[in-house]
Amino acid sequence: MGKRDELIAKYADDLRNKCGMEPDMDLLTKVTIGCGPAIYDADASTVAGSQPSELETVKKNFLMKKLGLADSDDLMAAIDSVIETYGKSERNKYRAVIYYMLTKHFGKESVYG
Repeated sequence: MGKRDELIAKYADDLRNKCGMEPDMDLLTKVTIGCGPAIYDADASTVAGSQPSELETVKKNFLMKKLGLADSDDLMAAIDSVIETYGKSERNKYRAVIYYMLTKHFGKESVYG
């Protein structure tokens, strides 16, 4: 099993045990691959849920650029909701897991089709 496969398994475990949802492994794999080399970097692989600048980056670079969503208050509300689901006290909020949940939230799975 390669490093990426190990990370995908870890993300799936987080979705099951911390977020209470059964992951669509095909979509999770595609979202993880979409994160590129960031998943291998300790800092870039996680999202600092309490930093407004970090959340703004998720909104601009992922929701607007990648998923093609228009800027609105709904985007930040969705990010906050996903952070809440993951657990505010959870130290490591993995970027791939956050992106996966946001993709599901907005029904944008087709972006990874």
